[in-house]
Amino acid sequence: MPTWGIVLLVILPILAAIGGFVGGLFFTKKKYDKQLKENPPITEKMIRVMFAQMGRKASEAQVKQVMRSMQNAK
Repeated sequence: MPTWGIVLLVILPILAAIGGFVGGLFFTKKKYDKQLKENPPITEKMIRVMFAQMGRKASEAQVKQVMRSMQNAK
């Protein structure tokens, strides 16, 4: 087998693996950003707005309790 054939047998799989890794990183980051944009994390301000929409004034303890329950639900 010529020398260039052996070189191709070694270099092409390495280049393909690197390309797959970079492509996978790009794809994963794009999906993660899309998911974060569609479903932003819930903040204390959002919980206060939710209570206000229900016609209630939320105390700090209630807000903290809802935040804890959201963290524990994950």
